[in-house]
Amino acid sequence: MNRRTGQAGHTAWCGRDHRCNLGEHRSDEIVVDVAGHARAVLVRVRTAAGREHAEVRVRVALAPGELAARRQLVGLLGDVRQAVTRAAVAARPRPGRAAR
Repeated sequence: MNRRTGQAGHTAWCGRDHRCNLGEHRSDEIVVDVAGHARAVLVRVRTAAGREHAEVRVRVALAPGELAARRQLVGLLGDVRQAVTRAAVAARPRPGRAAR
């Protein structure tokens, strides 16, 4: 049963194809592409248990030098940590309010 529409089967945002398997529903990919430099792909997922989450893959071209590449990785990790923390806090129900 789709908890958003009250209908059985796919969600309104589901890709409705081979991406849905094992009771899981997956949206079409949302892609941010910086040609030759970086690419990010976001997919919305609803598990068989009904829990929804975002799946994000990021690929960034690293500098050729080891020190510069390590600096990039440290910066990327910090940015990803901040984004994940911000999203997780936003998803947490506030005291006294029902989850949406």
